[in-house]
Amino acid sequence: MQNWKNQGTGVQQVDVLLFDAFSALCLANVIEPLRAANTMTGRAAYGWRFLTLDGGPAISSSGMQVAVHGRLADHRGDILVVMPSYDFLRHANGATSRALRAAAKRYDIMAGLDTGSWVMAQAGLLEGRRATIHWEELEQFGEVFPDITVERVRHVQDGNRITCGGALAAFDLVMELIGARLGQAVRLDVANLFMSGEADSPQEVSLARSKSVARAVALMQANLEAPLSIGALAGHVGRSQKDLEARMHRDLGATPQTVYRRLRLNLAKKLVLETDLAVSEIALRCGYQDASAMTRAYRAEFGSSPREMRRT
Repeated sequence: MQNWKNQGTGVQQVDVLLFDAFSALCLANVIEPLRAANTMTGRAAYGWRFLTLDGGPAISSSGMQVAVHGRLADHRGDILVVMPSYDFLRHANGATSRALRAAAKRYDIMAGLDTGSWVMAQAGLLEGRRATIHWEELEQFGEVFPDITVERVRHVQDGNRITCGGALAAFDLVMELIGARLGQAVRLDVANLFMSGEADSPQEVSLARSKSVARAVALMQANLEAPLSIGALAGHVGRSQKDLEARMHRDLGATPQTVYRRLRLNLAKKLVLETDLAVSEIALRCGYQDASAMTRAYRAEFGSSPREMRRT
């Protein structure tokens, strides 16, 4: 069985089961990061399809109609995302439960987003597991399904079942999927693409659980041409260097040195692909005094030199 955190080089098929009154924001927060990851890596790391129970179009809570790829019963894949959102009680019926139980045999992972946890629980797919749901429904969810350990967190993974508390938390969840499967360098690239710069933006929360880690990453991004020492970064965020290293490794799975290098090299790649700057100038803009040192680091990170990447 494929694990949520499994490294992989093939296409991971993510199917989204939509119901009328689904949240368009929740859908975008799932699909757009996957699309961006494909763009950043230059390959189809993820594929996605939109499905309904009957194969007909789905209409969001805001009236947006989505044409789907077909019926749930006709498809199988790696991850099935269940997304009923606002009208979930109407959809938590026998037909939905039967369809989800059958789908559980065709998908390695089932993920209930927003109020998708409710219809999954109704189908018996969360029995004896830990789970969460949109926090407005948390108390009632626990009362109706006492065999589920309900947690007030943004998302929960228990075995091959994932539950998530809402549209913004869905972004967090997908960012973890990307980081675990494709590596933290790609995760940072995607996070940079979507960052709004607001202190409490969902992108910043998804990038790091610790505010000090998020601030340290922001400082790194602001000082790519003249990199700060890790000790200086730690001082700026009010942590010891050892504490910052431990927090960053916990949140991002890498040391501050590795994260900083990746940010600098991500900028280098952007300049290589989007400008005509000389490699020596790119090296200086990314904090390397020696162009050959940057080229070695670039090749180790991306598998080719800056000049080779420009040619291809």
